[in-house]
Amino acid sequence: MKKLLFCIIGGIIISYVIVSSLTFGKFQISFLDVGQGDSIFVRTPDDYTMLIDGGPDTKVLEQIGETLPLYTRTIDLLVLTHPHADHVNGLVEMLKRYDVRRALIVGSKYPNAFYLKVLELLKEKKIPVIFADSSRDIKLGSYVYLDILWPGKSAQKEGENINNSSLAMRILYGDKSIFLSGDAEKEEEKQILGYGNNLSADIFKAGHHGSRTASSLELLEAVKPLTAIIQSGVDNSYKHPHAETLKKFFEKGIEVRRNDKEGKIEFIF
Repeated sequence: MKKLLFCIIGGIIISYVIVSSLTFGKFQISFLDVGQGDSIFVRTPDDYTMLIDGGPDTKVLEQIGETLPLYTRTIDLLVLTHPHADHVNGLVEMLKRYDVRRALIVGSKYPNAFYLKVLELLKEKKIPVIFADSSRDIKLGSYVYLDILWPGKSAQKEGENINNSSLAMRILYGDKSIFLSGDAEKEEEKQILGYGNNLSADIFKAGHHGSRTASSLELLEAVKPLTAIIQSGVDNSYKHPHAETLKKFFEKGIEVRRNDKEGKIEFIF
C-alpha cells in the first residue's frame, strides 16, 4: 500500500515538473473552467503571475492548483474587473490561501458580501491596491504589459449598470495581444471605441460570457481577433452564449472556443 502511495505521489510530482518545464520561460494564459463566471490566469516568461477574476465559487482553487507550478503560492497581481458574484466570489478563498502582492480593481460601490470581504482582506493583509485608470498602464515582469482601456477618469455613477464599469484591457507580449473586457456591454464598448486607441488583438475574450448585450460588430471590427474565448458554464440559466453573438463570430471568420465545451483553455507563446 505504501509503495502504491509513493508511486502516486511520485507521478503527481513528475507531472508538475513536466508541465512547469513546458511553460517556464514562455508566456502562458489560461482561461480557467470555473462554471458560469470568469477567471483567467497569466504567467509571464520571467515567472510573474496574475489572476484576473475568481469565478463564482471555490472551483478556482482547483483550477489554479492544476495550473500554477507546484512550488508557487504567490500571485503577483490580482485583478478584479467588477464586483459581480460570478467574478468576485472565488477571490475570498484565494486571498486566504495565496500570497497576493498587489491588487488592481475599479473600486465600484456594490453591495455584494463577497466583494466587501475581498476589500476587507486586501486591507487586513496590507496588500497594495491600484485603482484602474486608462491613463496608467502596468508592466508585468520584464516582458508583458497591461494596456488599460477602461475606466477613464469618469468612474461608475451610482445606479448605472455595473457591467459597464468593467475593467477593460489588452495584454501585450511581443507581437501577441489579448483583449479582455470583463462583462462590458455595448455601452462601455462604445466609450472604449470613442477613445480611438489601438484595440487590435489576436485573442478576444467575449464580453459578458457571450451575451447578446456585448461583443458589438463595431468592437469586433476594431479588435479583428483570430480567436474568441467564451467563458460560460454548461447549461447555464442565462443560455450564454447567445446565438446572435455566435453568428457574429461565424460571419467574421473568428474561431470560437468555449469553456463549457472544452474545459480550461490555454495558450502558450
